[in-house]
Amino acid sequence: MPTVRGCNLPDDLLYDVANNIWFRDLGDGTVKLGMTSVATAMAGQLVAFTPKKVGKAIDAGKSCATIESGKWVGPAKTAASGQVVAVNADLVANPKLANEDPYEKGWMIILKPADWAAAKAALIAGADVSDKYEAKMAADGFAGCA
Repeated sequence: MPTVRGCNLPDDLLYDVANNIWFRDLGDGTVKLGMTSVATAMAGQLVAFTPKKVGKAIDAGKSCATIESGKWVGPAKTAASGQVVAVNADLVANPKLANEDPYEKGWMIILKPADWAAAKAALIAGADVSDKYEAKMAADGFAGCA
């Protein structure tokens, strides 16, 4: 598993580095999305997670959820267009799950992408993500995960 400045980035995932979002292809025509450990470390302790509703269509580059922490409120943007097919109700009830376990219990939504092949081509494979994240952290002035 790549680790950049103390932030774990599992190599079985795909990454939208610019937006700090990970994608896991579920093999059934859907993908699971979540915030990276980089995103949760930068945001601090999450206090609210408000996903788009099941059935909602989302365009690439648009918000699939609103995230709120003590430091920040903003959108979690998806690199793939598609329809929301599931939301993580546990994360809605306990937003800290994203800080505690961003890659398993802290997932945000499951999306049925309109064109997964096109979206996937724009994402970075976990095995190749270290250099991209090192550059992003340097540009953002982010020291890393504690």
